[in-house]
Amino acid sequence: MATITQVRFTLAEPDLARATAWYTSALGMAVDFTAPGWSFLSRGAFRVMLGECPDALPADALGDHSWYGYVTVDDAGALFDEYRAAGVEFTQLLADKPWGMREFGIRTPDGHRLMFGQELQAGR
Repeated sequence: MATITQVRFTLAEPDLARATAWYTSALGMAVDFTAPGWSFLSRGAFRVMLGECPDALPADALGDHSWYGYVTVDDAGALFDEYRAAGVEFTQLLADKPWGMREFGIRTPDGHRLMFGQELQAGR
């Protein structure tokens, strides 16, 4: 069976330059490379392709369908503090959940929503 080696989310953005600037400044992502109409970003194993789509329905108009991913991290508290200091908008504050995750949610300026979570140790 083949092994999946990487996952990259693909998002439609009405203003590619603005979105790229936000992902790099607010979320601490690096620009891996660009191509006409595209920005390829990463932070560790978290990868995003931003595609410029000025006429697409904005993510904030999609309601529940604006969720696009769940990213597992090694220190949700530190990342939450980093994003709070950067002025990121939260959809859910940091909390321990009964399903064994410490997690929080964010919203991008264009309305895409994303969850970050850390696996809790058993008995914690």
